Amino acid sequence: MNNEAKLTEERCEACSADAPQVSDEELKSLIKQIPDWNIEVRDGVMQLEKVFKFKDFLHALAFTHRIGGLAESMGHHPALLTEWGKVTVTWWSHKLKGLHRNDFIMAAKTDLLEEE
Repeated sequence: MNNEAKLTEERCEACSADAPQVSDEELKSLIKQIPDWNIEVRDGVMQLEKVFKFKDFLHALAFTHRIGGLAESMGHHPALLTEWGKVTVTWWSHKLKGLHRNDFIMAAKTDLLEEE
């Protein structure tokens, strides 16, 4: 079993505002498990982001709906930008103003949704 498969099998844990963000060591390890995701920093907040490409708007919208279902089932929600032929997905932990292991779990699960 590869590391990514491990992340996709995990469930998000409820986290409070005082939960720890991922450490620099954890970040190095976790980002290797989702290599197609980029780290973006906006207003001092580290976020995971990836652009998914589709052949048209309807396929992009269907993907957005699948992410919405996943987000609701896990209790963790991304920023989603749906456009013609693409969806930009951004994960971060709002309460922590940064990255938690949950964000990496959700990024890995998002990659699986693209394959559906």
